Amino acid sequence: MKKATSSLVVILLTVFSCVLNPPILQAQTRIPPYHQRADFLFAPPGALGNGLLGYVNPAVLNYLHGPEIRFHWSDQQATFSSPKRWGLFAGVPHLGFRIVHQKLLVPDGTTMVRGPGITDYGVALSGGEEQLSLGLSYGWSSGNLESAPRAKILTIGLLSRPSRFASIGVSAAVSLESRDREGIIGLAVRPFGTPVLTFFGDAALQRERIKDAPWSIGGVVEPVPGVRFAARYFDTKAFTAGVNLSFGAIGIWGQSHFDDNQKRSYNTYAARVGFKDHNVFDRYLKRSKYYLSTHLKGRITYQKYRLFDKGTHTLTDILFSLRGAAKDPRVAGVALNLSGMSVSRELAWEIREELIRVQQAGKHVVIFLDRGGMTKYHLASVADRIVMDPEGMLFLSGYVAGRTFFRGTLEKLGLGFDEWRFFKYKSAAERLSRDRMSDADREQSQALIDDLYATVRNDIRESRNMPSERFDQLVNQHVAFMADSALAAGLVDTLGRWEGVKETIKNLEGSDKKMMGAASLADRVFPRRDWGPRPQVAIVYALGVCDMDRGINARKLEKIFQNLKEDDDVKAVVFRVDSPGGDGMASDVAASALRKCAQRKPVIVSQGGIAASGGYWLSMYADTIVAAPITVTGSIGVVGGWLWNQGLGEKLGATSDHVKVGEHADLGFGITLPLIGLQIPDRNLTPEERSQVESYIQSYYNIFVEKVSESRGVDREAVERVAQGRVWSGKNAKEIGLVDVIGGLQTAISLARHAAGIPDESDVEIIELPKKGLFPLGLFRPKLPLAEPEPSADWQYLKLISEHPGEPLFVVPPDLYPHE
Repeated sequence: MKKATSSLVVILLTVFSCVLNPPILQAQTRIPPYHQRADFLFAPPGALGNGLLGYVNPAVLNYLHGPEIRFHWSDQQATFSSPKRWGLFAGVPHLGFRIVHQKLLVPDGTTMVRGPGITDYGVALSGGEEQLSLGLSYGWSSGNLESAPRAKILTIGLLSRPSRFASIGVSAAVSLESRDREGIIGLAVRPFGTPVLTFFGDAALQRERIKDAPWSIGGVVEPVPGVRFAARYFDTKAFTAGVNLSFGAIGIWGQSHFDDNQKRSYNTYAARVGFKDHNVFDRYLKRSKYYLSTHLKGRITYQKYRLFDKGTHTLTDILFSLRGAAKDPRVAGVALNLSGMSVSRELAWEIREELIRVQQAGKHVVIFLDRGGMTKYHLASVADRIVMDPEGMLFLSGYVAGRTFFRGTLEKLGLGFDEWRFFKYKSAAERLSRDRMSDADREQSQALIDDLYATVRNDIRESRNMPSERFDQLVNQHVAFMADSALAAGLVDTLGRWEGVKETIKNLEGSDKKMMGAASLADRVFPRRDWGPRPQVAIVYALGVCDMDRGINARKLEKIFQNLKEDDDVKAVVFRVDSPGGDGMASDVAASALRKCAQRKPVIVSQGGIAASGGYWLSMYADTIVAAPITVTGSIGVVGGWLWNQGLGEKLGATSDHVKVGEHADLGFGITLPLIGLQIPDRNLTPEERSQVESYIQSYYNIFVEKVSESRGVDREAVERVAQGRVWSGKNAKEIGLVDVIGGLQTAISLARHAAGIPDESDVEIIELPKKGLFPLGLFRPKLPLAEPEPSADWQYLKLISEHPGEPLFVVPPDLYPHE
């Protein structure tokens, strides 16, 4: 905003220097006066609509929503069907073209007759941002230039909308063939910050002194969208009054011009065709005529590549589309196709919560599914009607939590592993040190899936009006449900294919409904009505393992938070964390940068499927932590381990030898496995070395607990009671004070808006960071039969352990990572 203000001052001085330089007086100016040549306008450019698409002020083209063509004409000294003066204006965002033709009256003896006319042409360009735009226009003429002299004209225009209450337009038209020039300034004010009422005024300066410059004032009233009444009073005591009616993609204008004796002099008219404008017909006459139809086939994740990533749907796209459908008066409901969808439990919960908001807006939800398990049915159960494929199948088997243990495998391979576990529930290394769950891990894992099952059962019970006992019975007594048995059990409402969903909607609504895609929703089709820059809310993603250069990429996050801290346009930050932890240094680098950012503006953390251990470290400095009831969070603890050669080298026929300086220099030295390049230490730690390891792991744990105590504003003893590496569901974490609010990403955005003082009625601009790449880097690699698969959670976990030998880790086991 500061840069925009400085630019505005510089441009204003430049524009007025073009005008105030004293011209050489001529008998007749070659630039027709502003109020004369722009009498088609209801109001100054920038006060209403898009002016004349860059004719007077080319900067308005920056705000053009889409392609538009306008035809204006006048009945002055002519008839309605045979106008003396007309104009054709065409534009797309940032580019405009115009033709204005006027028939001239020439003497023929003692009378005046219509003679050769004159035609003005012009092209215009614009650019800029929402709060400040700049435009440039070039105009030339042809025809009877002797009777009506014209010059080639260069027009510089500026339009500033510093807030939703004000719009300031300035332009300077400069002749390229003479010293003629004209400066125009227009000001518009919206007292309520909405288009309902707009006051405006403008003035033009050619050769007059500033105090003698012609001016006008007036106002526009828009009682309902697309119905606009305008009146304008001129310094000559003349005035105009008109009405504009928008029918969506077309619109009409009519305006009467009264002279200085208050007698009607002539009328001007206009018609437009182009992008869809706000109108009373879509808002009222098309109310509840459509259903938002969305196919969710493919993977649902947080971000997608801009190219070659069609099989991916992002959470924000889905949530904002559903929020748009809830607000769009034309939309009666939502129809979702879940066939082929891949989604994690927590993301499915967030989509489900947004569908509930759609229903709370008085709209219906219809969902089609062909097959699925607990996660997909949990999402589908929210629907007013569930349509299932006749050949479909449901698997409602409950939930299981477990993992593969590799103690025996390591022994057979000849590898030893020493688990450095000093905290009761910190079980991340158990899979390498044990052959079954410890009692503490069994306790916390059972609690997690109990909470998960209870949440899902309660949601399904409420949506399907099903007693909890009935749901338990269905889960415990059936392995799977074919389509007909699912219908008989009351799990679905009807059988059919996706093509037949329209009939289900007709039966539900009592009439046929048309289908629309997300791109046709009102908040995407209709132009923005507010002036000024939209306040920005940044969503910053921390996804995957905590690492300096991969996963969350702590180095990049640090720079992002540093930039956001200094960016005055960004009013608040939502930090979306979906991480199982990892390297403690990476967590602290990112968390410290977040903390500094939070000193300047609100920062709200939204926890995804998992935000535990190092993932919780990332979260703790936020103003507010938001988590879903099924989020896995907490795990305030540290773990480590040591893998060493206990016969593997002998089996492989590999040996190592070394020389050293320093008592412990050989601690990590050993054989290097071929192909994968992993070095296996030759020996375990000595008792003295292990004692030192325990000391610094305890030290790291104390630091973690102290930071949580400080950031959450609770006693250390209270943190200690819920720490010891224990993982918690979001629901329980809320009860014990590790998170503040139960909700999803939309909840976090709402809290961020309120914390930043952004009014509920104001539109916001969401920016997502870090930016996803243009396309997947491996897109053009040859697809071999044994191509490397997508890294699994187990592989990422083992890679993390192997890359940080002997280091304390803030991580949870991979079986807790988000999955379906």
